[in-house]
Amino acid sequence: MRNLFFFDAMLTPKIITIVYWILLLSAVISGLGSMFIGYNGFTFGSFLKGLFIAAAGAVFARIWCELMIVLFKINANLQKVADKQSD
Repeated sequence: MRNLFFFDAMLTPKIITIVYWILLLSAVISGLGSMFIGYNGFTFGSFLKGLFIAAAGAVFARIWCELMIVLFKINANLQKVADKQSD
């Protein structure tokens, strides 16, 4: 508990995993909604558009979350280097 109150441990990397699953779910739901709910009903164009939205949303959500994790790993490695230099 002390690590959380004095910011010795990062909480955000654990939250990023949850955010990733929420973003992935919203990308899939948006894609499915675009596939089957449209102005003209179901058409092949709306199906491809929905498929693209789902795939692109999933990829961009993954990239964004991985970049956030990389930032926190850089921070952790810099803390290790600083701790070695202070010894």
